[in-house]
Amino acid sequence: AGAKDDSKKLKKQKAEEKKVGLTLNEGMLMLGCVKEVTDFEVTVSLPSGLQGFLSIKNICDSYTKLLSEQLDSTDTEEICSLPHLFYPGMVLRCVVAKLDVTKRGSLSIQLSINPKLVNKNLTPSALKTGMVLSACVESVEDYGYIIDIGVSGTKAFLSKESLKFKHNNAQELKVGQYLTSQVEEVKNDGRVVQLSANLTTIAQTCAEPKQGWNLTTLLPGLLVKATIKEVTKHGLILDFLSSFNGQVDFLHMEPEQASSYTKGLKVNARVLYIEPQTRLVGMSLRSHLIHLETGIDPVPAGGERIGEVVKECKMTAMHHLSGGVLELPDKTLAFVHVSQLFAQPEHTCRILDFSPMEQIHFATLLKSSPLFIVPCCLCYIFSQCFSFSKGTVSVLLSHGMVVHLSDHIKGLVPRTHLSDIVLQNPEKKYMEGMKVKCRVLSVDAENKKLYLTRKKTLVESSLPLFLSYNDTRPGRVSHGYIVSVKDFGCIVRFYNGVKGLVPLSELSSEPIVRPGDIFYVGQVVKAKVLQCDPERGKMVLSFKAVGEKENEETEKPEFDCEVGKRLDAKVLKKSLNGLEVAILPDEIRAVLPMIHLSDHMSNCPLLWESLQEGDIISKLICSSKNKQNLTLTKKPTVRWSLEEGVVAKDFSEITVGLQLVGWIKNIMSYGVFVEFPYGLVGLAPKSAMTDKFIRDATNSFQVGQTVIAKVTNLDEEKRRFLVTLKISEVISPQGDAQTRLINGLQERRAVTEMLVLKGIELQQQLAALSVGQKLKLTVDTVNDTGARFKSDGLIGATILANKHHMMGVKLTEGQKVGAVVLHVDMLSACVHVSILSKLMGKKKSVRLKHTAMVQYIDKDFAVISLGDTAQLTVIQTYSHLNEIFLSESEKLKVGMTLSAEVIEPSCQELQGLPLVSWERSMPERKRTASENQTGRKGHCFGEILQGTVRTVKPTCIQVTLEDGSSGSVHVSEVVEPAEVRLGSFPTSSVKVGSVVTARVIGGREASSHRFLPFSHPKFTYTISELTLIPRKLGIYVLFAFSSMSACFSLQFNSDRKSLEVTTDPSVTGTVELLAMTTDPKDIGHPEKLHKLGQAVRARVVEVSFTPHRFVLSLTGVHKLEKGSITLGIVTNIQPQTGLLVKLPFGGMGTVAVTDLADAYRPNPLAFDLGRFFNKALKMYLVTTCSSRLNPEKAKPAKDPEVLSVNKLKAGQIIRGYVKSVGEQGVFIRLSRSIIGRAELQQTTKYFVKNHKIVSEHLPPNTLLTTKILSIDEEEEFINLSLLPEDTGKPDVLPESLGLPLRLVGEEKKKQDKKSKKRPASESEEKKKKESKKARTDDNDSGVEVYFREEEDKEDEGKPAKQVISSASCPSRLQVTAGFSWDVGLSSLKPASAVQEEDSSDGEDQEGSTKPQKKSRHEQEQEKKEAEKALIQREAELMDPNLRPKDAAAFERLLLASPNSSLLWLQFMAHHLQATQIEQARSVAERALKTISFREEQEKLNVWVALLNLENMYGTEESLKKVFERAVQFCEPMPVYQKLAEIYAKSNKIKEAEGLYKTMVKRFRQNKEVWFSYGTFLLQQGQSDVASTLLQRALKSLPPKESVDVIAKFAQLEFRYGDVERGRNMFDKVLTTYPKRTDLWSVFIDLMVKHGSQKEIRALFDRVIHLSVSVKKIKFFFKRYLEYEKTHGTPQSVQAVKEKAIEFVEAKGTEGTK
Repeated sequence: AGAKDDSKKLKKQKAEEKKVGLTLNEGMLMLGCVKEVTDFEVTVSLPSGLQGFLSIKNICDSYTKLLSEQLDSTDTEEICSLPHLFYPGMVLRCVVAKLDVTKRGSLSIQLSINPKLVNKNLTPSALKTGMVLSACVESVEDYGYIIDIGVSGTKAFLSKESLKFKHNNAQELKVGQYLTSQVEEVKNDGRVVQLSANLTTIAQTCAEPKQGWNLTTLLPGLLVKATIKEVTKHGLILDFLSSFNGQVDFLHMEPEQASSYTKGLKVNARVLYIEPQTRLVGMSLRSHLIHLETGIDPVPAGGERIGEVVKECKMTAMHHLSGGVLELPDKTLAFVHVSQLFAQPEHTCRILDFSPMEQIHFATLLKSSPLFIVPCCLCYIFSQCFSFSKGTVSVLLSHGMVVHLSDHIKGLVPRTHLSDIVLQNPEKKYMEGMKVKCRVLSVDAENKKLYLTRKKTLVESSLPLFLSYNDTRPGRVSHGYIVSVKDFGCIVRFYNGVKGLVPLSELSSEPIVRPGDIFYVGQVVKAKVLQCDPERGKMVLSFKAVGEKENEETEKPEFDCEVGKRLDAKVLKKSLNGLEVAILPDEIRAVLPMIHLSDHMSNCPLLWESLQEGDIISKLICSSKNKQNLTLTKKPTVRWSLEEGVVAKDFSEITVGLQLVGWIKNIMSYGVFVEFPYGLVGLAPKSAMTDKFIRDATNSFQVGQTVIAKVTNLDEEKRRFLVTLKISEVISPQGDAQTRLINGLQERRAVTEMLVLKGIELQQQLAALSVGQKLKLTVDTVNDTGARFKSDGLIGATILANKHHMMGVKLTEGQKVGAVVLHVDMLSACVHVSILSKLMGKKKSVRLKHTAMVQYIDKDFAVISLGDTAQLTVIQTYSHLNEIFLSESEKLKVGMTLSAEVIEPSCQELQGLPLVSWERSMPERKRTASENQTGRKGHCFGEILQGTVRTVKPTCIQVTLEDGSSGSVHVSEVVEPAEVRLGSFPTSSVKVGSVVTARVIGGREASSHRFLPFSHPKFTYTISELTLIPRKLGIYVLFAFSSMSACFSLQFNSDRKSLEVTTDPSVTGTVELLAMTTDPKDIGHPEKLHKLGQAVRARVVEVSFTPHRFVLSLTGVHKLEKGSITLGIVTNIQPQTGLLVKLPFGGMGTVAVTDLADAYRPNPLAFDLGRFFNKALKMYLVTTCSSRLNPEKAKPAKDPEVLSVNKLKAGQIIRGYVKSVGEQGVFIRLSRSIIGRAELQQTTKYFVKNHKIVSEHLPPNTLLTTKILSIDEEEEFINLSLLPEDTGKPDVLPESLGLPLRLVGEEKKKQDKKSKKRPASESEEKKKKESKKARTDDNDSGVEVYFREEEDKEDEGKPAKQVISSASCPSRLQVTAGFSWDVGLSSLKPASAVQEEDSSDGEDQEGSTKPQKKSRHEQEQEKKEAEKALIQREAELMDPNLRPKDAAAFERLLLASPNSSLLWLQFMAHHLQATQIEQARSVAERALKTISFREEQEKLNVWVALLNLENMYGTEESLKKVFERAVQFCEPMPVYQKLAEIYAKSNKIKEAEGLYKTMVKRFRQNKEVWFSYGTFLLQQGQSDVASTLLQRALKSLPPKESVDVIAKFAQLEFRYGDVERGRNMFDKVLTTYPKRTDLWSVFIDLMVKHGSQKEIRALFDRVIHLSVSVKKIKFFFKRYLEYEKTHGTPQSVQAVKEKAIEFVEAKGTEGTK
């Protein structure tokens, strides 16, 4: 059905509707003629050139039923298709079923021939013999057909006998077939009707008045006898069937007899349509409709002519309401719509369509009509095929894309033609409604199909086209596309089905075996014709030969013309948007687009109109050339830029900051494309188009407008660039506005001269007039808008003055007046004048400045009067090339005042008028363009100027130059770099008011004050950048900075913690905080180190070009090396490794615990995060020992650094930090890389069963004094002792533990004998023990791993459990099992986690007792003990009473569970016990940073603790701040609630009440808030306030919550307030809602607590009589019984049981009933 949209006419239809005063309505009856039949739809031609569509489902009910049956099942009889039922030319009576508007806005008329709709106004009683009705065959019977005539309650029959004369071959009728039949006989009051179908008689049967026709039953197609009632200029009015009036349109009068129609004449007419609403009946007198026996001829006698352009047609008849009739040269007639009529002796028209009903063609005279330009029309006969067409994407299908070229024409772009390559996802590239440019590939006129291509290579190809085999000649080259790849070669297709074969040998110069690997279907190729046979349609092509020398036919003549050259040219032909010219003298073809005729867009059409073929145009210049053509321009500004060389010839010449003259090429919603000479195109995005705010880019500039653009961005890879058109950022050439004005007026004068040459007297008289000339005129007419005048000297001219120019003057017709000429319009011969006295007065001489008034506006130009001098002059309405007016209010209007400055009192180019520059005198509008300021011309690069110092700032000096403009001197351009002293302020050497000599080295943007280095010597700067350095005043030298260079500090940026410095007007760098100084004292206030403008010496650290920036260092160091001293910031504290330190230039380092100070301290890691340090570097392991930082000043260190084991001696006393405690002893860190071990028996004099006792008293980083017992240098293994007798220090374990002393000497031997004998394998074991190795690894932070090499393999298979043993009796242990013997929480972790921890010690055990074999019983005992110990340890850790004793223990626990708010709160409490409030605060802050954001409750706990802390120890201010932060980071409601509770607990009643009031306002939808406020009020004893609060709550909360809210408040009354009131509230609620058993239950609980026994029993009695489910009553009985058992007597218990029995019996009797 969609394919039929092609043939729909929109304008035409609407036109025709108007023509006959016809309004289409659904249900309207019409006579139509079948035009075309397809499988599913019939196209029907209707009267007045309309066209409708009859769908397959609108034939008749029986046919539709048959269709649906066939769809549902497979075995029904074969159905008859539409082409069998209908034929072109068949006449139908139809009804308008539906009026639709298609997506594209055209009208679609859906028709129906269903007899039920066509004859719906007929009733059985209205049926009369002789009536002619339309009908459809309902079913086929033995002797005839049952016919559907659409009259309910009537059966109609047509016998096969009566058909014989109709079809000699007596062809069978089919179900659904349409026929026009006549009623032969009516029986049973119209319930049975006999029909006949003799076409000849039916066609001649006239409707009789006796048949009882009325307006509702009247049908189209009836033949009637009529009398002409009236002859009008549009047709005839007829009188028929005694009382009806009908109208005959002029197209339906018989052309031969048109003159003989007179009033009273009797004629035969046929009803065409009936419009019931307006009682309008359309009739026709045309013979082809009166004699319908033969049907109508759907094709005109001369054959199909649609799409043909016919010249020399004459207009024969005109009807101003509808249109006119043209007579074509061959005497056929065509109708043209009224909107296209214009007076002309001869017309050229294009035939659009043929209407069978009127037997006339429809045509158009509009050249601009898409149907006139696009050379294809409804039947797609293309006269100049394969042109370009712009279309709109309509729909994307799987096989291609439908593109609408006009309202009536659409084409298909096959999927392979959507792009040069095959698109996988075309929907990403093409959107519905998108405009695209296509080329026509082929036309299938028979099937009305049009194929298009979007392949860029084909669309833009300049090679000759092969439209038929006659276009192909050997040697010619053209672009085609591959349609098939075979083993023997490729088949290439061109336009219109022309195709040829490229044999295998011609595919490439390289041999190709399988073409399919290299070529693909759809590929665009260049092919050369080798041989062709047009008769047989065969052609052989070659790809290989294309590269070889092409035939002279395909070679184009080389253009002997270069861009930028001045030329003259002759006009060859005028096209719609430009001129085709021949460059003289060589006659080279070129194009001069219309937009290139002038800088003024309004002058372009004037010049185009006045230029004729054969005219010579001078002062042209070539702007670009490509393969297809040369483009010329006459724009004076573009011409100037090409001649002056202000142009880029290639993309490589474009640089950022370059200023070019171009023109607007295309306007998009996101910006405008600007084209420049040499074919370069840049984009000005929306933000860079103007200084004003633009909402819509499309209505700003005009295509072709000349602009000045400045390049802002370059994309080298994609060869694209961005430009800015902002007036504030581009600099116009000096005097640009005046030059353009003179050029524009000269162009207008040239137009005038060309019109004068035509020799028309009036135009010669008009050309003699000039602006300001005085005339004597006679008043012709006067009205509200103005006056018209006559003049004897200007006969035929229109002379006008508008009301502004007649103000205060009374005119009467015929009065003689003097007037002054404002503007002469040559083309329309119109003169605009003014009769104002102030303009007619005597001319006075002009001064330098005037207030001017706008008198007349003509597009780009305006006429103004200068003050009271009575002098007029012409100005431009746009003061700058790039100026745009976004709204009407911005444009100049007549009567507006301007301030004008006279440049030349009498300018020859303006015919003696003054030349002025102007600006608006409105205060809010600042001067837009620099060219208006004639005094300030700006300065070029390199000029030497004198100036006075205006202000001196630390980083720049402002200078006022002689001409009044301002300049600035950067701090680096005051003194020679070599003479700058460090710490000095160079600008302070210049005094305010002193006169200086300076040289221009660049400029600054007026808007952003960004420095612009020089880019073109011709450019001038309004704000100049100057230098005062004497050396630079001579010859300008560019000098590079050395790696050490002088800089000047700008400011300290506290946010980024960096110093900004500058070395040059356009260069600034940054110095990071750590690179500013090496003294930690200065770091506290870095902003005090350097002042603004102070000279500093810096070393470059790094330079980056994107973005332009460089990083400097003031310390003289630019990279970190081993041994260098630098500052660092502590960023993290890690108990296992030490401090993490941030270093300058992006480095990080670690400081080991032993390298923190010369003398070890007990708590080495007590540092604040963010603290600054001075450090010595050692391969990013850092030390803070002063002896390392200042080796020359160093005192001997108390704890000297141990670099290797060789430096240590046995017996030496040395201090170290505990690293960890394990089964094998205590590991002590002696230096960064050396760790020693004290076995458990060398650690303490007490006997310890479990190493955990030691680990509790020796947390990591405890400072200990130890004695070296022995050193194994090979293994780097150090044995230490911590015993008091060795170190002289007290024992590591306190006496208070009450541990037994270890046995020594004799006692030990006795003890040993008791134990089992030593096993035989013991000596081997000892050897194995000796062969153990200790290895240290760089990245395990000094943890030593002991393992047995030989036993590894055996032990790997054993499960980890076998390893567990008690401390005193060690068994074998392997590291691979991953079991950790560390203390603390790690013992509770899964083994896998342990492997990751660097603190885990995998040392093998070396206990004091020797290993012995144990019996199974003993082993089991040990297992149990070990498990007991484990459970005990777990319990200890879980026990809240056993809190950690110090900060280190807390830190250790927090490492294991950082998200536990409980731990953090205990840590805070630990600090608060010692009244360390600040530390408690910092712990809370740490907690908030550490706890994961997902743990909302944990975070809330910490916030509440912090609020509590501030409430107890802080100020009101600090509490408020914490509260505000908490609300920001948590759910606000709980925070408010918690704070209110804190206030209430600490008796801050007033504050609590204030907060609650805020809460009920802010969270009024949350019932919890109301409850907590109520609780608070009742606790304060304010029960009255609580009851008013309840009322407020009920209003604020949704009604469904009311019951729960009242019940809750009642509970609160019970608990905190008045029990009586609570009981009353419950009573009320439960009376209203007796089935709420949950509330009854609560009420009972509260009464049991607070009520008397009597009341409680009464309540129970109420409950057990509720009408609720038995189950619930049973529950209440249970409660009652329990209560009586507890509080009652045996009698009362018995009473309850009896009541229960009664209840059960009652229920039973109910059930039986």
